[in-house]
Amino acid sequence: MLIDAHAHLDGYGKELEPALGEIEGHRILTIAVSMDLPSYQRNLEIGERCDLVLPTFGVHPTRAPQYADRLRELSNAVVQSPMIGEIGLDFHWVEDSSQYPAQKKVLEYFLAAAREQKKIVNLHTKGAEKEILDLLERYDIQRAIVHWYSGPLDILRALIEYGATFTVGVEVLYSQQIQTITRQLPSERLLTETDNPGGLKWLRGTIGMPQVIREVVQAIAELKQTTAETITKTVYNNFMRLAKDDPWLADIRARVGDS
Repeated sequence: MLIDAHAHLDGYGKELEPALGEIEGHRILTIAVSMDLPSYQRNLEIGERCDLVLPTFGVHPTRAPQYADRLRELSNAVVQSPMIGEIGLDFHWVEDSSQYPAQKKVLEYFLAAAREQKKIVNLHTKGAEKEILDLLERYDIQRAIVHWYSGPLDILRALIEYGATFTVGVEVLYSQQIQTITRQLPSERLLTETDNPGGLKWLRGTIGMPQVIREVVQAIAELKQTTAETITKTVYNNFMRLAKDDPWLADIRARVGDS
């Protein structure tokens, strides 16, 4: 089974039906991260239509200012969600530093909830990699998925030492920086993602469809000097190890445990 550990299925329009067809046809377990309450509601609806979609709730750092003074409104969704994401900080694409305190406030709310509820977090770290590491340590987050890491190599090594797991996505097809990061990642810390539908659109102007995960797997295999089959199995085992004994993920483990 293939694993797409970070996708925005709510972002599909008329392409949703063929996307779900690819997820089912290629057997792609897809973590549908959310950016806010409306996107989570949409992902829940999509998850009802496909057993291989796992909807998760988070507030993206670009949306944090909208929720920083409304955190009580998030509690039901946080409790309902089996994982937490997409959450994090963005000090790169968000150039207005006046938004950073709101980002941090919202992120710390989610990290506290993840610690209390013992949930996996799915993290956006762009331009704030050291700050994210510090907060993971402060909140003692034991299971962190770092999405599309592209930051400094010294912080990468520190996050690896801390125990984080990392997704590699479609930029590995094009970027020497991402290829370097991929080579440095221990195989046991590796997951795959697409960031569909927007990741590929950002890179080459085409809407990303789920089966592009196969290209990602092949690219990783070449960088790791192994086979696509080996990477597929490694990533699957890594995800199942993250999810092991997690009561929030018992249902998804049951659905894919024999794949």
